[in-house]
Amino acid sequence: MNHQRTPTLLYIDDDDALARLVDRGLTRRGYKVIHAASGEEGLERIRSAGSRGKGQGHSDGCIDVVALDQYMPGLDGLETLEQIMAIPDAPPVVFVTASQDSSIAVTALKAGAADYLVKDVRGDFIPLLHVAADGALRQAELQRAREEAEAEIHASRDRYAALAAERELLLREVNHRVGNSLQIIASLLHLQASSAAQEEVKAALTNAMGRVAAVAQVHRRLYTSQDLKSVMLNQYLDSLLEDLRRSAEGNRMSRLTVKAEPIEIDPDRAVAVGIIVNELVMNAVKYAYPDGAGPIHVELTSQGENLSLSITDDGVGDNVKADPRSTGMGQRIVAAMASKLDATVERDPDHSGTRIFLRFLRTPAVSDKTNHAAAG
Repeated sequence: MNHQRTPTLLYIDDDDALARLVDRGLTRRGYKVIHAASGEEGLERIRSAGSRGKGQGHSDGCIDVVALDQYMPGLDGLETLEQIMAIPDAPPVVFVTASQDSSIAVTALKAGAADYLVKDVRGDFIPLLHVAADGALRQAELQRAREEAEAEIHASRDRYAALAAERELLLREVNHRVGNSLQIIASLLHLQASSAAQEEVKAALTNAMGRVAAVAQVHRRLYTSQDLKSVMLNQYLDSLLEDLRRSAEGNRMSRLTVKAEPIEIDPDRAVAVGIIVNELVMNAVKYAYPDGAGPIHVELTSQGENLSLSITDDGVGDNVKADPRSTGMGQRIVAAMASKLDATVERDPDHSGTRIFLRFLRTPAVSDKTNHAAAG
C-alpha cells in the first residue's frame, strides 16, 4: 500500500500468542498493529481512537482497518461486528475465524465486513490477512472518494440551481424594468400626440406609440409568465389589440376582433409579429373605412410548425386613394419584421376589401440559426 503514513490495524482476538504473530508479520509489511483481547476492548479503542472516516483526516491515533476474530469470550465476533458497523465512519473490518463453516462468512459479509478469511494457529494466514487488509483499505478509499464525488455533484447541482434561480429573478426584473420604461415612453408619446395641433404629427406620434407598446407588451408578459423563454402568442395578441382599442380615437376600433389558437413562440419572434399586427391594423383603421368604422379581423392559426396570420377588413380595398402625407414607413417596418421572421407576406386578390396573409415557422429555420451563430 502507498500511504503517506503507516496504516494502523486493530487486531481483536483473545489469543495473545496469535496476536503477537500477527503483530510481527504485519509490522514487517508496513502496518502498525494494536491488539485488543476482547470485543468490548476493541469497540472502546475504535470509539476513542477514531477512524479514517470522511472529514476526520488521517491522525496518528486513528484506526485504519480492523481484523476481527469470531470466537471470543463476552461479545463474539458477529456481535462485535454489528456494533462496529453502528459507529459513524467506522474503519473497514476483515472478519477472521477458525471455522470452515461458510454460513459464518455469509453472515459476516451481510453484516458489513469488507472481507473474510480462515485463520490457523501457526499464523500461516498472516500473508492473506495482509492482502485482505490492503484490499479493505483500497475499498474504503474508493467508497470515500465515491461519496465525496457524489457530495460534490449534489453541491454543484445546488449551486447551479441557485444560479439558475438568481438568473431567472434577474431576467424577470430586467423584463419588468424594460416593460415599465417602454410603457412610460408610450404614455409620453400618447400625451404628445393628444396635444399636437397638426394631424400628420399626431398620426406619426400615435404610430410610434403603438410600435413601442407592442414591444412593451412582450416584456410585461415575460415578467408575469412562468416561462421566460416563450410567449403565448394568442394572449399577447389579445392584450396588444386591447391596447390598440384603448388608444383609438372615438369608436373607430369598436369592431376589432381577434381569433388566435394557443401558440407558444420565442419573445423575439413575438415582438416581430406584434409590430406587424400593429402596423397592418393601424393601416386598416386609417384607410379601409373613409366614412367611419368597420370590422377588422386578426386571425392566427397553426398547422404543426407552420403558422398563418391574417389581418382582414371589408373596406374599400384597392379603391383607396394614396395618402400624399404617407412616408411608407409602415410598409418598410412590415417588410423588415417579415424578413426577421423569414415570413412570406401576401395579399388575397379575391377579397373585396383587404386581406393580408403572413406565413412563417413557429421556430427559426436551422439555416437561420446557423447564419446568426456565424455572424456572432
